[in-house]
Amino acid sequence: MRTAAVTAVGHFLPEERLTNADLEEMVDTSDEWIRKRTGIRERRILRDPEKATSYMATRAAEELLDKRGIGAGELDAIIVGTVTPDMFYPATACLVQTELGAARAFGYDLSAACSGFLYALGAGAGHVAGGQCEKVLVIGADKMSSIVDYTDRSTCILFGDGAGAVLLEPAGAVGAEGRGLHDLHQRVDGSEWENLCQPGGGSRRPPTHQSVDRRDHFLKQNGRPVFKQATRRMAEASLEVMQRNDLTPEDVDYLVPHQANRRIIEATAQQMNLPPEKAMMNIGDYGNTTAATIPLCLHDWEPELRAGDRLILTTFGGGYTWGAGLLEWAYDDASIDN
Repeated sequence: MRTAAVTAVGHFLPEERLTNADLEEMVDTSDEWIRKRTGIRERRILRDPEKATSYMATRAAEELLDKRGIGAGELDAIIVGTVTPDMFYPATACLVQTELGAARAFGYDLSAACSGFLYALGAGAGHVAGGQCEKVLVIGADKMSSIVDYTDRSTCILFGDGAGAVLLEPAGAVGAEGRGLHDLHQRVDGSEWENLCQPGGGSRRPPTHQSVDRRDHFLKQNGRPVFKQATRRMAEASLEVMQRNDLTPEDVDYLVPHQANRRIIEATAQQMNLPPEKAMMNIGDYGNTTAATIPLCLHDWEPELRAGDRLILTTFGGGYTWGAGLLEWAYDDASIDN
């Protein structure tokens, strides 16, 4: 079995910022209240109605390919983690494939809410490890503004738009033997699905005048149980990965957590006995970008990462879905040498 290494990272964020001050004009909230409970100052919004998730995913992929110094024609597969696809079908991956001109790539979308990127990373690593693919593009992208109810103050303060991408290649083929994705622990429990969901639009509640009037096509969240489960599950999954790989807190260089809430991130790090400076956090600038949060963290911290750094990636999302993985970083600079 080959190990799949991350060999390049790309990202895209819309230029428009939605600040807490802006939200004060829209719903009954305040900058102080939002910062204290979530850590969020602002989020990015893709306002153009003609641009959707595939647009952001493609821009992140283009940056990645440029950094890696390869053409889209070299890609074997494209996997997009998202809950805001451009449409139910074709898959967003199909739209990214044709926009990039990745003529020989196959692709598909993966829906696991905020866990989408981590699950897609595992799928992509499997294609590499099994010898099916040499270069797999894994993207986490969501236009959450398209499903956020901006009259619901409990949810509209949380989410933003963005995309992040990584390229997976066999570690041995790029001079990074022994590095890459070493372990992945993934779980799902659908018994409390109603606490975090988008109830309308699927085959259970197809679009009708009544479903629109009920605002069923917007994201719904019951915050208290989601907070408790996220804090518990992200820490449990991370500790499970550390235990079965014989890692102490000192062995972990960075925690790469899903950016749902600053308090959840801090609690997860604390339960892992990690100092706060080891937890990547950019939620203040972007909000919760759902499947994009982990790759956006990797992009933002890329200049600080060194070959051999051990990263624990962990996430929790609607469904519920959650998990953690051990990723050993493969390179020291902007992209691994060709």
